[in-house]
Amino acid sequence: MGKMPTIAYIVRRARDRFEIRESTNTSAGPRARSLATFHVLTDEVLEHAGDRAEKPFDRKRISELAAKLGVPVVGNAVDAAARSLLVQLASGRSPRPGLSQLLIEMLATSRRGLEPASRDSIVEWIGAGTRLRGEALRDLLDLTDRLPVSRKGELRYPPLKRLRREKR
Repeated sequence: MGKMPTIAYIVRRARDRFEIRESTNTSAGPRARSLATFHVLTDEVLEHAGDRAEKPFDRKRISELAAKLGVPVVGNAVDAAARSLLVQLASGRSPRPGLSQLLIEMLATSRRGLEPASRDSIVEWIGAGTRLRGEALRDLLDLTDRLPVSRKGELRYPPLKRLRREKR
């Protein structure tokens, strides 16, 4: 008789705790061991359990079992950010108009499975820290120092009176 596959499952424990357990068949009979104990199922809990498991288990199946048992589940960081944004919107706070428009565009294109056109230009700067922004500013200033200087002398603008006469 060959070795049975490893089976991962969730059990409820006292005081709103849960365990991800692993069951294997041995020559001495079936054995189970705890992979992770938790109150809320998170990506980190699944990662910890996966690290301890003898064989890889189906994380999606574990998440489905957790939902059936009523285990509190925290999704990925994107889901957490979406929940936080929805709470803020419901309380009357909203992002600036430019961010709102960009968010709408990104959500619409991601739902259709498309790559947003503005992803490479604006979005990378939204999360950029001050260090990265400072480096970019220094690079831009270095570039302007290398631009050729006009040989006609200092730049002069026409007097405003002359511009008003030309518009008439």
